[in-house]
Amino acid sequence: MSRFLGAIRQLGYVVDDIEAAMAHWHEVMGVGPWFYNPRVPIEDYRYEGNPYEPHNSVALANSGFIQVELIQCRNDVPSMYRDFRLAGHRGLQHVAYWTQDYDRDLASMEAQGYRQKMSGKVGENGRFVYFDREAHPGTVIELSEVMGPKGRMFDMIRAASEGWDGSDPVRPFPDLSAI
Repeated sequence: MSRFLGAIRQLGYVVDDIEAAMAHWHEVMGVGPWFYNPRVPIEDYRYEGNPYEPHNSVALANSGFIQVELIQCRNDVPSMYRDFRLAGHRGLQHVAYWTQDYDRDLASMEAQGYRQKMSGKVGENGRFVYFDREAHPGTVIELSEVMGPKGRMFDMIRAASEGWDGSDPVRPFPDLSAI
């Protein structure tokens, strides 16, 4: 448990080839099924306060309580993922804490001196923020609002992993408006 935000709920990996990464995770690690979105629709995206149009592919799967996220940048707009890659890193880029009280937890982190570096929104009740503190690669903190359709999707992804038999290892993201 973190003394700031509770349990880490997600490990976010920046990869060069998301298809190969999904194959590795399900063939070698036995983790899946993967829910893949080749272009995540991010609204209100900001990096250092400036708006951009990122094109990221994302795949999500659970291993027990922990969600694994694979991220591949498909364009070169400023992002913490791009910064991580340009520094020569691959692999674990962030840990995410999930919240149902985003405004309270964001204010708490900012009161402790954490500064927003990257933020946006994915669907209804899907705000996220990455903070600027990084002691070494993989220690960046993401605060992710997980309620409404995004919360139901994350619950569905976790449920799909329970007792997964290895079949149908890569699946499309569910339509958030339908859940």
